Amino acid sequence: MHPSLLAIKQSMVFTGQLERDIIDLLTLYNCPRTAEHSLRVGDEAARLAARFNGDTEHARTAGLLHDISAIIPNSDRIRFARELHIDILPEESAFPMIIHQKLSRIIARDLFQIRDPSILNAIGCHTTLQADPSPLDLIVFVADKIEWDQPGTPPYLDALLKRLDVSLESGAFVYIDYLWRQKERLKVIHPWLSDAYRQLKANLADAD
Repeated sequence: MHPSLLAIKQSMVFTGQLERDIIDLLTLYNCPRTAEHSLRVGDEAARLAARFNGDTEHARTAGLLHDISAIIPNSDRIRFARELHIDILPEESAFPMIIHQKLSRIIARDLFQIRDPSILNAIGCHTTLQADPSPLDLIVFVADKIEWDQPGTPPYLDALLKRLDVSLESGAFVYIDYLWRQKERLKVIHPWLSDAYRQLKANLADAD
């Protein structure tokens, strides 16, 4: 294990009870709001998995761990990513918050011993989505947008919930399209988001 992760591991006693360890770690690193958000996303991901014939335990695990990298301050994320040999895109260097999804993937794997690739992949693209998303990718992405971590009600929420009656892809596209319509005001456009936008738009047009 990389020394940076080993130091985190040694900062508390891990019990092997996933939810408890996640909450304790986030609380220890002064991220109580992220802990609350993660619990809500885990529960919502499990609900969506049940609704769309997915694996509820996998969905809940990915939802609980999706923001575990909140323990790393934003100012340290690029350095941390380099130490962990994570591929860093120019957009991530310019706006380090986005790389938290990749960091969460590594922390889930190395600190929490998550080995299932589908869970790790869903954690690793939960902010931007990506091309050819799996059902679990879509579930965790949508759950995170339903239970967003900002004050108030998401401005896209009603439309997203309505489109879930059509499909997971339709629900996910509502949020991506919401971002796309204001892309000139965003600090960066992550290439994974661009890929997901174009592919979902084409797929949904073909389905109409």
